Amino acid sequence: MKLSKDHKILIVGLGLLGGSYAKALTKQGFYVTAITRSQSSIDYAMSEKIIAKGSAFVDEALVKEADIVVFALYPHIFIDWIRENQKLFKSGAIITDVTGVKESIVGTIQGMLRSDVEFIAAHPMAGREVYGVQNSDDRIFKGANYVVTPSAKNTPDAIELCRDLGATLGFAKVSELSPEEHDKIIAFVSQLTHCIAISLMTCQTTERLEDYTGDSFRDLTRIARLNEDMWTELFLINRDALLHQLTLFEGELNHLRSMLETKDVDGLKEMMRYSTARRALFDKKI
Repeated sequence: MKLSKDHKILIVGLGLLGGSYAKALTKQGFYVTAITRSQSSIDYAMSEKIIAKGSAFVDEALVKEADIVVFALYPHIFIDWIRENQKLFKSGAIITDVTGVKESIVGTIQGMLRSDVEFIAAHPMAGREVYGVQNSDDRIFKGANYVVTPSAKNTPDAIELCRDLGATLGFAKVSELSPEEHDKIIAFVSQLTHCIAISLMTCQTTERLEDYTGDSFRDLTRIARLNEDMWTELFLINRDALLHQLTLFEGELNHLRSMLETKDVDGLKEMMRYSTARRALFDKKI
């Protein structure tokens, strides 16, 4: 099933990602509405023509008219919202999300959801170190990855629709992983990197470091500015996978330390050559 301009799209949670989804879809002529807790966010989105209509409470009319609902909420709030309000979905509605963890979320939501509504999970690998719809920017999707995480309960039509949504938003690459595979990989490529950035910012207490650093330190710690509520929840939900990745990273760091202690020039150069070659694969093709 392809995404169509006839589909009415509701965004629940109009923050940075929800707002960026709304902005991208509205620009392309889709009818986009939103529900979020902040009236000021609704007012801003309306004034900037990011959405057609919006509400700071669960507006039954907005939910009932939506063909596609995108949830951009913290995991526990997402689950509670479905439990309390799923009766409002129209029959045949497709819901998706932007949540950074999948296995427990997909199982929980699909286990409680009405049989005539389908949840197909997705993870847009894009963001910024700022928050709120006021900072929304659909350009963050350009050159970025979008991962669809179907389960055995998903239909081919819903998977196709979700993939098409990612392409329509402007993501450079749309991929598929199972929820389990997603959480193992995201523990490495996202959560571990945030752990490293946090640790770099907290392991040294020298004052006025900001006056002495270069771009390498700023680039490496860009993601250290965190929403502590969201990231603590994500870390703990994916705790086992993240602990495994931390163990692997500690092993490599200890290996590097050992080469420094023994003055292993060849070993250090080989590690750097491998790092350089592998890093080249990650450059965005824009």
